[in-house]
Parts: sequence; C-alpha cells; structure tokens
Amino acid sequence: MTTYIIRRLLLVPVLLFGVTVLIFGMLQFLEPDERVALYIRGDPKSDAQVDAFIKKYCLDCPIYIQYKNWLIGTLDSVTGEREGGILFGNFGWSKTGSQPVAQLIARRFPNTLDLTIWAVTPVILVGIWLGVQAAVHHNGLIDQAARVFSIVGTSFPSFVFGLLMLMIFYANLQWFPPGRLTDEFNQVVNSDQFRHYTTLLTFDALLNGRIDIFLDALRHMFLPILTLSYISWATFLRVTRGSMLETLRQEYVTTARAKGLVERDVINKHAKPNAMLPLVTLAGFTVVGLMGGVIITETVFDYPGIGSAAAAASAQLDVITVLGFALFNGLILIVANLVVDILYAVVDPRVRLS
Repeated sequence: MTTYIIRRLLLVPVLLFGVTVLIFGMLQFLEPDERVALYIRGDPKSDAQVDAFIKKYCLDCPIYIQYKNWLIGTLDSVTGEREGGILFGNFGWSKTGSQPVAQLIARRFPNTLDLTIWAVTPVILVGIWLGVQAAVHHNGLIDQAARVFSIVGTSFPSFVFGLLMLMIFYANLQWFPPGRLTDEFNQVVNSDQFRHYTTLLTFDALLNGRIDIFLDALRHMFLPILTLSYISWATFLRVTRGSMLETLRQEYVTTARAKGLVERDVINKHAKPNAMLPLVTLAGFTVVGLMGGVIITETVFDYPGIGSAAAAASAQLDVITVLGFALFNGLILIVANLVVDILYAVVDPRVRLS
C-alpha cells in the first residue's frame, strides 16, 4: 500500500508541470500587452506605460524566461517586492472582479464549497439507492421507471430544469429564491457582529448561533442542490444498476442464496459492497465537478460561486481570469485524482497488489 501511494505521489509533480505548461501555452495566444495583467493591478494608462511593463516583465523575451517569470514572478528592483508568480498565489489581475484573481477565487470558492458539501450527500446516496433498487427489481416496474428517469435525466439540459424549478418554486410559489441570502441577513453577515470562523456561510451561521441565517442560506441553496442532484442521479443510477446487475450474477451471490440467506442480507452484505467499487471514481469526480464550480447552475440561480464568476469573466473576454480559474480547477482535479486513487486501493486490494 505504501509503495502504491508513493508511486501516485511521484506522479503529482509531473501532472502539475503538465497543467502549468498547458495554461501557459494558452496565454501565449494573447498579445504581450494583454499579458501585462499577470503582473500589475488595473489597466496601464498609456501605450508607453504598456511598453515599459512589457520590457520590465520580459514579455517579449524567449519562452523559457517568460515561463520562469510566470511561475516564480519577478522582484521589483526598487521595493524588492515579488510581482507575479503563480507559485506564490498570484494568478494575475481580474478586470471583471476589479481585484487579483487569487482574491476573487478566495472570495467565491467558499460559496461553491458550501454548495458542494450540502449537495454531495443527496447526489451520491439517492443516486446509489435508485440504482440498487432498479437492479434488484430487474425488468420490473421499478426498473422500467428508473430507466425512463435515467434517460430523461441524462438528456434534460440542466439550465432548462433549473429555469423550470425557478418558475414553479420561486415565480409561482415564492418558496425558494435565487441568490445567496436575503438582504436583511446579508447585512448581518457583512457586519462586525458576525464572526467568520470557516468562511462557509452555513457552518459560520451555526457557530454564531444564528439558526435563522442558516435556514435562509439553505432555502437559497435548495433549488441549485435539487438541479445538481437531478442531473447527477441519472448518471449514478445507470452506473450503479449496471454494476449491481453484474455482481448479482456472480457465483458467490448464488452460493449465498443457496445457503438460505435472507435476500436483504445477500444484497446488502454480499452484492452491494462489491458493486460499489466503480462508484468510488464516479463519486470522486462528481465532487470535483461540484467544487470546480457548476457554471450553468450557478448562473441560472444567481449563486455567487466560482462557476458564475467564470461565466461573467468569459462573457467579458477576461482571459486572464478564465485561465486563472482553469489553473485552479486543474489543481483541484489533480489532488482529487490522487485521493480517488488511494481510496480505490483501500476498498479494492487488487489495485494495490497489481
């Protein structure tokens, strides 16, 4: 197991290098005057100032020098301060956010993470339960209904489903509004009397003893969670059903039934644990997809997360911000891939012994 983990850890620097080279390659499609935003705040005042910045930050130098400066930045000859350098958390200046890209990510990512935490439980548990029920009642009424649900869920665009939910639950019933918080509670959260322990709104509300803010935050997240769950349930249902059907045909399941075990025990103790192996990878990358920001869902429900910020930057052709988000998502994906590989080895000894 230790050897397996070490092998996976040794791959991380290679993958990180590949991600940085890919993002840097995309940056080369921009003119040097556009790449100035990687090092300075705001917009240059004149063409002469732009030319001075290009010379100062070597944006017309050979590609390997530009790559080095992009990674570690440059030191100002007067102040000694480091300017630029993604390894030091400087992803450039966001024109749409009027702040450094790193600060924009730090401000938006907790909202996306908060949504992910509350969405992942119904997404995974309900999706797996639906798939198990469909497999156990193979070719029965439940299975046929589940297959129809899976087809509809897979083909139904998330923005259409989201708009439909908004029309029913907000426009007509006024139950679940879009956004993050009502104005009244938003003022409380932004005041000095509200302490931010974790930067996650729902958990901070509980730690501050504000159940009303906690419930209001969940009320605003209900429709995004429902939309994300509905789309993901279809995928989990299909994968779980297929895996369970294959497992139920194995000889050890037949042997367990021949011994007279109750069908519930055969399903829960013998078939289900082995059928869950393919779902480890699916669950891991579902979480990654949520943490990376669900652009369409966040935009439809006006949810202030990573996804809606990326959509706003794309709409205004803020390439530096978009590539900053892409780099951040790449880092999340690499770390998540490592965690999924380790978890897979834990639940399936064949992986670490191969």
